Amino acid sequence: MRSIALFVAMGLTGFASSAQRLTLVRDGVSAYRIVLPDEPLKVDRDAAAILQRYIARISGATLPIVQDAAGPAIRLGRQVDLSRVRDDGFLIATHGSDLFIAGAHGRATVYGVYDFLDRYLGCKKYDAGPAYVPHQPTIGIGAIDDLQNPAFFYRETYYPSAFDAEFLEWHHLHQFTDLWGVWGHSFFKYVPPATYFKTHPEYFALVDGQRRATQLCLSNDTVFQLTVAALRERMARHPDALWWSIAPNDDNGYCTCDRCRRMDPTEALIRFVNRVAAVFPDKAFTTLAYGYTLHAPAHTAPASNVYVMLSSIDAPRQKPLSAYAPLNAAFSAWGALTSHLMLWDYTTQFTSYVAPFPDYACLQPNLQYALAHDVRGVFSQGSGETYSDMDAYNAYIQAALLWNPSADVARLTTEFCNGYYGAAAGPFIARYLAALSAAVARPSAAASPDAAPPSLDIYGNPVNERFLSAGTIDALSTLLDKAEAASETAPAAPGAAPPEAARVSAARLPLEYTVLQQSRFYGPEPHGYLEPDGQGGFKVRVNWPARVERFIQACKKAGVKEMSEGGPDPDAYAKEWASIFARGWEPTKALNAKVTLATPFVADYPAKGPRTLTDGVPGYGDFSYNWLCFYGVDMNATIDLGAVMPLTDVHMHFLYDPRHWIFLPSTVRVEISTDGTSYTPLGDRVLPPSDEDYTMSIKAIVFSANAGARYIRVIAANPGALPSWRPSFTKKPMICCDEIFVE
Repeated sequence: MRSIALFVAMGLTGFASSAQRLTLVRDGVSAYRIVLPDEPLKVDRDAAAILQRYIARISGATLPIVQDAAGPAIRLGRQVDLSRVRDDGFLIATHGSDLFIAGAHGRATVYGVYDFLDRYLGCKKYDAGPAYVPHQPTIGIGAIDDLQNPAFFYRETYYPSAFDAEFLEWHHLHQFTDLWGVWGHSFFKYVPPATYFKTHPEYFALVDGQRRATQLCLSNDTVFQLTVAALRERMARHPDALWWSIAPNDDNGYCTCDRCRRMDPTEALIRFVNRVAAVFPDKAFTTLAYGYTLHAPAHTAPASNVYVMLSSIDAPRQKPLSAYAPLNAAFSAWGALTSHLMLWDYTTQFTSYVAPFPDYACLQPNLQYALAHDVRGVFSQGSGETYSDMDAYNAYIQAALLWNPSADVARLTTEFCNGYYGAAAGPFIARYLAALSAAVARPSAAASPDAAPPSLDIYGNPVNERFLSAGTIDALSTLLDKAEAASETAPAAPGAAPPEAARVSAARLPLEYTVLQQSRFYGPEPHGYLEPDGQGGFKVRVNWPARVERFIQACKKAGVKEMSEGGPDPDAYAKEWASIFARGWEPTKALNAKVTLATPFVADYPAKGPRTLTDGVPGYGDFSYNWLCFYGVDMNATIDLGAVMPLTDVHMHFLYDPRHWIFLPSTVRVEISTDGTSYTPLGDRVLPPSDEDYTMSIKAIVFSANAGARYIRVIAANPGALPSWRPSFTKKPMICCDEIFVE
């Protein structure tokens, strides 16, 4: 505080008033000390220890940490006027022979120290591994007056790097586990169905005339009392938590009882949250504008201690969020009610973490969009603790943009690629990223000239992503080949670890995963995992099992814990392939036969269109390819074998995957004909509805046929209605068939 008094008395409004260059260390020796405030906080001591450690690593000089203000010093913490600093921003400034690094709130002084090490001394923290530290016996700096205030007061990028404590503080990031007492979808954290549903179903949503454990009944006063009691107990256990979420579950099925249906569901939500927030006026609450609550209420504004976190989950990812009209409308409506807005954004492909997901060009405009809509906090959801496409790059760029959405992304990309992958390989990785971004921004070569650009979906996969064509994959692979060759021949960079070559190899995983997944789709066709066996059939490509094994080992080395959200780990993925190899190719007389459909399939999951049913490739656990899907309608498919042939059986598979609203047909009928006019039934199969069971499975349906036929008609009846245990106001049941085998 003596320093503050000094500078105020001198009438200083800024720093760096002298152009004097400071030599903090000369030839491994320093006259500087790290000076703490008179009453140092823990953050000040932490900042001092970090600065001392890194200066010693850079130069060999260990600066003493003291509380004596005399002599040239690096002064940390509140020893300077911080009136220009807001939130967890900080000031780095020189005056005379002194250097000041200080923040006003939270861990801001530590942030300032790391920023000084990075920006002015050349240290870099690219991921969760050790930081890069240059070695120089002399450390000199010029005049500095660097005020850093964040664009958002809550900043989180959800990738493996961000689970490293030093990466978090180096890049000024937060974790919701540190800030929220209860996070995200939280209704059942306060009123758990396991405790209350059996004895008090009235606490839960009335859907289609029945009480269901989908959401809470927000008009029930006991639900309010239980929520308050649960919060009070949790607040006592976590007194330092800054935020508390009161938000619907990750599901639909909101309550339509007589009292709840008098209000729009978002109106009911905000009134409930406001009522709870009024009990705790000194606490801050968040809720979610997500799914059925994305739109703003017409009458009730959030209370002053309530923040609304808008979700961008339905936005396509090949374009910036500003191009998505529903989100624009939501931000405008919510912004008219409150200035307390946050954003929950998504920057990975949850169904295929290991697939290319080139939304890189949208990262900056999306955060600029958020800032323009007065968003104060951002949760950028990536792949969590598991490897995903360019996860280290994503975390590095997002961290910079969360602090300053106007940061120079081109410079940051060059800095990251050259530093992380090495100066020799880095330019090729940068070109690889640019080529991926360009591919997703343009129609495929096979598309018509006026075709729309390919889509990029957080629930997509590398089979359906049209930008991942064979030609594009070859071009991208060439760039990675060059990067690998450069990384293997380049000398090791001073202070760099782990070796850049391993990082370049990990960057290839998404492309290799694409090749493997697409091979499942193509099967006996070019780019498939099968090849002719010389006897009119097909066999597994000789090199494919070894290729899969190399991929599995590379995944483990790179830190792949699951291939998709809640999906298989590398070992389970290997078992999937082992099953495919063991099955081999199943002969069918219907291979590539013409298929005529009387009902439309789902255009969002086209597979190969009608030919999906006769392409010789079975379906696997992912419904979005190799399955022909029919949403809310029956499947009525007729196969033309081209000539009358003797038949012994007709069989097929149907997928059961209730989490994706996929159910077995209620009945399946197969009919055969020699002329396409008169049909004879082979039989009917009745499939009773399932009890509540969310386990994905594949059901085989077999019909015996001792007759000759040219035409085979398969009619699968859609259940028509969802089961009572999987309700929805907007969804219909979908049936999915993979291949109609004819023997």
